[in-house]
Amino acid sequence: MAASSKLVIYAALAGNLAIAVTKFVASAFTGSSAMLAEGIHSLVDTGNQGLLLYGLKRASRPPDADFPFGHGKEVYFWSFVVAILIFAVGAGLSIYEGIIHLRHPVPAQDFYINYIVLGLAILFEGASWLLALREFRKVKGRRGYIKAVHHSKDPTLFMVLFEDSAAMAGLVVAFIGILLVQFTGNPYFDGAASVVIGLILAATATWLAYETKGLLIGERAERQVVDGIRELVGSYPEVEHVGEVLTMHMGPDFILVNISVDFIDNLPAGEMEKLIAELDRKIKQAFPRVQRVFVEAESYRPRRQEAASPPPS
Repeated sequence: MAASSKLVIYAALAGNLAIAVTKFVASAFTGSSAMLAEGIHSLVDTGNQGLLLYGLKRASRPPDADFPFGHGKEVYFWSFVVAILIFAVGAGLSIYEGIIHLRHPVPAQDFYINYIVLGLAILFEGASWLLALREFRKVKGRRGYIKAVHHSKDPTLFMVLFEDSAAMAGLVVAFIGILLVQFTGNPYFDGAASVVIGLILAATATWLAYETKGLLIGERAERQVVDGIRELVGSYPEVEHVGEVLTMHMGPDFILVNISVDFIDNLPAGEMEKLIAELDRKIKQAFPRVQRVFVEAESYRPRRQEAASPPPS
């Protein structure tokens, strides 16, 4: 995990904690449901960043007898837990609070306190969002944002970016809801804003859970990595055919590779061992995230099928 990624998480954690406190204080003074929903949102985000940091710490542990490929997938597990918490706690409580205020509206007061808190929240949240966006742009390359998220193997960056984006959208909704209450005198707008904030969080959590699920189950490396490994192995004259190139991300910076290779028939066993060792070294040099390589020597599958088929009568 790059230090810049951890910096993004630390910045988001500090900002969300400060914002959560101010929102809860403002909600207590003004009685605003939307502000309370925003406070819940920021508090959940604070806990989420703590879980991401915990996951990074757990994932950095070295391999052991029980986990020979390391603990890198802990990042994916805790990222999935974060998505569930956003949905269950953040979205659930915000929608519940909004429905309560729609059924039993409470007139809001001291609107300017809400505006001051929302302004400070937008300022701090915006700074965290810009930092997360800048770091994400460094790794996304020329891909679009949605495609880059889909291809990313490091969920921590895009989770913080999505959380901050949802937070900015929620702040705008809260501002509009409070503004409508002030100018119309209708307290239902406040509860409605809380429900909308909850729906924003639910949509964000669903998307994050979907993107993290594939990594947690075992997603392959990017297509250019797979194709590059196939081309590198196939460039050796001793290799007659490259079969399956199976890859799996065991963590953001740990790719496991299993290659099926059909070597030429007259290749001595000693030369084959040397070639496999060289392939291991060359693949890891060309693709630094590849940490384990397994080469399976076997005959080309169609040839085996032809040999196994009965002779024509």
